[in-house]
Amino acid sequence: MPIAAVIAPVTPLQQNCTIVWCTKTMKAAVIDPGGEVDRLLKAIADKGLTLEKIWITHGHMDHAGGAAELKVRTGVPIEGPHEDDQFWIDRIQQSGEQYGMPEARIFVTDRWLEDGDTVTLGETEFEVLHCPGHTPGHVVFFHRESKFAQVGDVLFQGSIGRTDFPLGNHQDLIDAITQKLWPLGDDVRFVPGHGPMSTFGAERRSNPFVGDRVVAAMQAQGSAYQAPKNHSPG
Repeated sequence: MPIAAVIAPVTPLQQNCTIVWCTKTMKAAVIDPGGEVDRLLKAIADKGLTLEKIWITHGHMDHAGGAAELKVRTGVPIEGPHEDDQFWIDRIQQSGEQYGMPEARIFVTDRWLEDGDTVTLGETEFEVLHCPGHTPGHVVFFHRESKFAQVGDVLFQGSIGRTDFPLGNHQDLIDAITQKLWPLGDDVRFVPGHGPMSTFGAERRSNPFVGDRVVAAMQAQGSAYQAPKNHSPG
């Protein structure tokens, strides 16, 4: 496989920070370094990797609170999220204090990402999909050849991202999942922001928020459709 990855849950919220690397060059990216930077750097060193990039799916504190420190300590650039998440980036330190993570810091990205962009890692290339709803500037990273996606808090095993936060939009999230993620293929494996991995096909069959039968019911019932209560961790 051209890429490999390891999930390193960080912060008390157990956010799935992911270390992904090009297996040919051993150059790595850390996706969503929410915190525990020392542990992440040790994991990178233990695997003999060279950190090349920091990628951010969205601006929530548990996903991006360690990005500034990681950049200062390594000198590597930060890519992402979409610029519509500046609202949340500006609130990282405040959120960290609220949730008992005072080390969380605001960061400055080196590159805002847009839908259709690509990001490189060693000799590999990932596609960027702008998937708003959980936050307005949320992006997903997709490696087509490996059928691998890091989706942040867009989609979980058996659930979807919360949209009751400021600037959240439930319909935008449903549209992003069904119109941008599902067409990538049922066999795509994805790392969510919290909890276990799954595949798009498994979620289409059984997810109570965006499964195919649920989406059909939404379309048939329109405004009368009552979605189940969302207890997702992110």
